[in-house]
Amino acid sequence: MKPSRLRILPLAALCATALLGACTTTPPASTGATLAAGQQATVDGTIVSVDTTPWTYDGSAIIKIASENGQVDVHLPARWNLCKAPPPDDVQSLKAGDRVQATGTVTEDGALVVCESADHGLRKTP
Repeated sequence: MKPSRLRILPLAALCATALLGACTTTPPASTGATLAAGQQATVDGTIVSVDTTPWTYDGSAIIKIASENGQVDVHLPARWNLCKAPPPDDVQSLKAGDRVQATGTVTEDGALVVCESADHGLRKTP
């Protein structure tokens, strides 16, 4: 290579990088806050499904909620006597389409556990 070409190559690479950076698009703004594991969160949404079957073997009932954060699984422990949160009113009456608000602790997989604190809960909303 000629010495003059060696000086042009870094400049060309710099220009190419600047052009590529200018061509990137900005992703759309998030419609809701990100749920971070270990943090407390409140989610408003509409029930997609209710599964209380896990209560029969000491598991957590799972209420799936469609929210601005996407679908969020809300876990209701079988043993409320071990929770600081009050038990939700009449879980058996919850059904798909009901509007609810859930407050709890976010798990590693993005679910919400309603149990750890006295202000946790699952409530129907108007």
